[in-house]
Amino acid sequence: MSIFNGKRLDKNLFAIDVARMRQGWYSDAYFINIFNILQVLSRDSYTFQGISDLKEIDTKLLKTGDIKVEMQIFTRRRPFSLIAGVDESLAILEECTGYFDNNNHFINTYKELEVEAVQDGSFASYDGDPLNVQPVIKIRGRYRDFAKLETPILGALTEATRVATNVYNVLEATRGKDVLFFPARFAHYKLQALHGYAYSLAVQAYNHKHNKNSATFVSTDDQGDWWGGKGGGTIAHSSIACFLGDTAETMIQFSRIIPVEVPRIALVDFHNDCVGETLKVMTKMFEKYWQYYSEGDLEEAKKYKLFAVRSDTSGNMRDVSVEPLGDELLDLGVNPRLIWNLRKAIDGAYLLWNIPASANDLARQWCQDIKIVATGGFNADKIKKFEKLQVPIDIYGVGSSLLENCCNHGTSSDFTADIVQIFIDGQWYPMAKVGRKVCDNPNLERIKD
Repeated sequence: MSIFNGKRLDKNLFAIDVARMRQGWYSDAYFINIFNILQVLSRDSYTFQGISDLKEIDTKLLKTGDIKVEMQIFTRRRPFSLIAGVDESLAILEECTGYFDNNNHFINTYKELEVEAVQDGSFASYDGDPLNVQPVIKIRGRYRDFAKLETPILGALTEATRVATNVYNVLEATRGKDVLFFPARFAHYKLQALHGYAYSLAVQAYNHKHNKNSATFVSTDDQGDWWGGKGGGTIAHSSIACFLGDTAETMIQFSRIIPVEVPRIALVDFHNDCVGETLKVMTKMFEKYWQYYSEGDLEEAKKYKLFAVRSDTSGNMRDVSVEPLGDELLDLGVNPRLIWNLRKAIDGAYLLWNIPASANDLARQWCQDIKIVATGGFNADKIKKFEKLQVPIDIYGVGSSLLENCCNHGTSSDFTADIVQIFIDGQWYPMAKVGRKVCDNPNLERIKD
């Protein structure tokens, strides 16, 4: 699965469209062009007729159609990228390297390649010098056999690495607090498994590097498909609408019906009154909790243990508990003052309840155990500001920013593939465009000899 267990994902997980990928369906047209040219040159036994950059050797007998190359695949995101998508890239190579013979039968030549690759979950650093990149895959072999595969391989690496690195940076910003993975609605559904896998790698990488134990929380089953995770969640605004705006009753019925293993997280911004809504939910749920607890039915009482409340206040709204200061950053959306208001109200809610004195200690602990989840417009920069202020958020829900791929914001994880050497008469010679050269990565492992 990754560098963390030394295993690579089974190629069948990726459900690669092998038939069309072999045909070049997913390839940029210019790769099809060079493949077709090399095929014809090979058939015609063409030998090089041009003027070579390699002045010191005779290249007139070189069969260009069968030229063997070394290609290195790398990204240039500073200061590092958390690499993902390697296993899928290797599966593409294994299944689709080769050519169609005259009878339109595919001849798989993967075994003729030499391949090196890092493990998913590795880091690749970049200092800004294009001559000093860290390749994550190296391929040596006859170029026409894998020329068509550059586009899908780069795409698989770029998509997964971007998400993994973005998630890792968010975890750094939260200082290890749990991050709910919420970007499913912002991308095509066929990307969910890839994105969820990249997220899981980021959590593992962060925990491994910082000796933390951040948990994984995905919102759909498909996001967990490649690594065995399952989608989780509680209520949406639409749930509350179905209960005619009664958030407390929504949570009571959720708690009664949904298995106790699912955390009870109340969404409390439906009426733009997070504090008031929270107190209503807490009052109603503790009544149920205390009822069953005092009867000795602890299993039933667990159903009404409120795990967290979630504020998702829109960025153009000011919660009624937040006094206006005339500053959008301080007034609108989920802001530090709103979270502090929530924490104070949650911790002291039991003081407002008409409960027996014998229940006070239990009620106080019940309240203090409730966590705060914040969602809505969060990215690494915004989280850093909240953490610097020590805002009492326990869990962040992050969505579209985890998919960001922007050079200006430093989130671009685009991959590039370059031919850097060619093989002539038993020897490798440098052959790269200006500004590129053969580079190495100590994390590369031999996949194919």
